[in-house]
Amino acid sequence: MLVSMTGYGQSFIENENYRINVEMKSVNHRFSEVTIRMPRQFLFLEDRLKKSINQFVQRGKVDVFLTIEGEGLVERTLQVDWDLLKEFYLTHERAQEKLAVTQQLNLEKLLLHPDVVTVLEKDNQSETLVELIASATKKATEELLKMRQKEGSALAVDLTQRLKKLGAVVANVEEHTPGVIEAYQQRLLKRMEELLDEKLEVEESRVLTEVAIFSDKANIDEELTRLKSHLEQFMFIIEQHESGAVGRKLDFLVQEMNREVNTVGSKSNDIYINKQVVELKAELEKIKEQVQNIE
Repeated sequence: MLVSMTGYGQSFIENENYRINVEMKSVNHRFSEVTIRMPRQFLFLEDRLKKSINQFVQRGKVDVFLTIEGEGLVERTLQVDWDLLKEFYLTHERAQEKLAVTQQLNLEKLLLHPDVVTVLEKDNQSETLVELIASATKKATEELLKMRQKEGSALAVDLTQRLKKLGAVVANVEEHTPGVIEAYQQRLLKRMEELLDEKLEVEESRVLTEVAIFSDKANIDEELTRLKSHLEQFMFIIEQHESGAVGRKLDFLVQEMNREVNTVGSKSNDIYINKQVVELKAELEKIKEQVQNIE
C-alpha cells in the first residue's frame, strides 16, 4: 500500500484532572524527522514519544503540538518558618505586657505573612499522566497514518493511470520501430538515384551497408525492453505487492525511465518517435512530482 508523506492527526483526552490535546501534521522530507513542541516539564518524554511516532512514520517531517491543562499539573505544599512564627508570638506577648493590653493575636493574618508561610509548587509527573500523554500521542499518530494512507491510495490510482498511458506510448513506439529502417532505406535509394540521375546503377551492397550502419545506431530495442521492465516494477510496487517506505525506490525507477527515454530520443531519427519521446517525458515529469509525495 502506498502511503503519502502529507497528513494530519489529532487526539483529545480529558478527565477530572487533565485535558490533553495532541495535534500533528506531516509534509515531504527525504528522511524521517519528528519535532515535538510541549511544556518544558514533559521534555523527558520526548524520546519516548518520537519512538512511538516512528513506529507509524518511516519518512516525512512531522510537527507535533502537545498541550496539557488541568489543576493536577502542579502539586502545591506549604512551608512554614516555625521559628519566625514563634518570634512573632513571643513578640506579641511581650508587647501585651509592656503596653498593658489584652488584644488577641490574629493567627490567620500571621499565617498569610509571606515570610512565615511559603507556597511551594512541584510539577506533577505521575505515571498516570505520562501514560495519558503517551496514549493521546499514539491515537493522534494513528489518525495521521489513516490520512496518509488515504492520500496514498489516491496517488496509486493516479500513478496507475499514468503508467498505463506510458505503456501505451511505448507499445506505439515498438510497433513503429521496424518501419523506421525500411523508410530510411527507401529514402537512401531515392536520394542516391536523384544524385546519380539514373545514369549509373545504384550499388545495392553499398545501400545495404549504409542501412546496416543506420540500423545499429538507431536501434532502440534494448532501451524499450528496459523501459518496459521499469514500468512493470513500478506497477508491481504500487499494486500493494510491496509495503513500507517505497518512495525512494519509485524515485529511482523514474530516473531510470527518464534515462532510457532520453537515449531513445538521442538515437531516434524519426519524427513520429520524437513526438512520442516528448509525450513520455511530459508524463514522466508528472509521475516524478507525484512520487515526491510518497513515503
